[in-house]
Amino acid sequence: MNQEKNIRRPNVKSEWEKYFDLRYRLLRKPWGKPVGSEKDKIEKECTHAAYFKNDKILGVCRLQKNNDNIGQVRYMAVEEKTQGMGIGKKIMNYIEDKAREQGMTEIVLHARENALKFYEAAGYIFVSKSYVLYGSIPHFKMQKKLI
Repeated sequence: MNQEKNIRRPNVKSEWEKYFDLRYRLLRKPWGKPVGSEKDKIEKECTHAAYFKNDKILGVCRLQKNNDNIGQVRYMAVEEKTQGMGIGKKIMNYIEDKAREQGMTEIVLHARENALKFYEAAGYIFVSKSYVLYGSIPHFKMQKKLI
């Protein structure tokens, strides 16, 4: 089990605000999308992970349960200035542990092209081309069997 002390679910309003702000700034704002587009209607049903350093959140990720055995990673983002420092890897390890705790045996995700190598290094395999977000961001379906 991953025991990374810097990763946990946001707990208080100010932490949730920072969590969603990071998701918005990295995953929606660059494409001119409005505040609020970084959330969806199933947030309360999902498992959330944030990497904390002091009072800042440097990375985020969400795990949703697609069915009893399959989880889906969504909204994975790490502050640009801290990418390449292992934060994303630690978040994925945490999320995979949470998936196992919930009885999931597989995780799927739809990766942006610039994240393919990151997910491959984490043990995810390419399944197929997926969709194009906002008419310009190709995504690729990937999966990993959890042991």
